[in-house]
Amino acid sequence: MSDAAPKQKIGQKHPTPTPGNGDRVFYETLYNQRPESEMAQEWCVSYGVLSEEDAAKIYKKILKRKAVAKSVGGGSSSPVKSEKKKSASKKKAKKVMDDVEFDAGMGAGGDEGIGIGAL
Repeated sequence: MSDAAPKQKIGQKHPTPTPGNGDRVFYETLYNQRPESEMAQEWCVSYGVLSEEDAAKIYKKILKRKAVAKSVGGGSSSPVKSEKKKSASKKKAKKVMDDVEFDAGMGAGGDEGIGIGAL
């Protein structure tokens, strides 16, 4: 008996789930219905549910897609954006403090019991 791990396919990062696994059923069905689905392609390659040939083709597409996204700057935030987020959160915090000062007249009175009439 050998201690060797099962051979992984190209691009596979996780062990292949059993055929009845809910995630596998979902993503395989999605891939069969919409082969262009990036989400389904990435999941199927990462979990090794595609054939060797399909996995190799799709893996190349995934790498190309990620390289383009990296070169365009997808996913990284610029310092200008983070400064805008900070100022927006300060404005929101100020609004909340202003709301706290406002009394809506909803104080709980001791004689206004809930459900007393049912007794």
